[in-house]
Amino acid sequence: MKKAFYIFPLLVALGCGKSDTPAPGNTGGPVGTFAGSFMYLHKHSKTGVVDTVKANIILSMQPAVGFKVTGDTSTVHAGSYGTCIVNSTYGVIDFMDSTFPATGTPAKTHLNGVYQYAYDGTTFQLAAHGALDTTAWLYNLKRTGN
Repeated sequence: MKKAFYIFPLLVALGCGKSDTPAPGNTGGPVGTFAGSFMYLHKHSKTGVVDTVKANIILSMQPAVGFKVTGDTSTVHAGSYGTCIVNSTYGVIDFMDSTFPATGTPAKTHLNGVYQYAYDGTTFQLAAHGALDTTAWLYNLKRTGN
């Protein structure tokens, strides 16, 4: 578990130092259905203890349609859908979740905001971190269909 938390800043750092020149959106990337694990990591600032919650999810991504999250959405991760912009030049995807509440804090995690990604045609990984690097959202998915 500790290894995953220490590897995460490395994943984030790989996306840093890029030019501020905007790249075109929707430049390719993952399309199809992916299944696997979602992990939310939280490092307590005072104790250094890392709490982890997990869920198995299914993520469908289709051009001109958007994305949809299904699977184990009962407690940890919200079932949701929306649009996304894939920028393969910078290795980021901006998810705009149509079910994300306009106000307040959602009870479950939503796939919403900018995530770094890695995709090799089979394995699809997403990562994002929160304020002060004390939280991380990690998705480790495998392609299961079109």
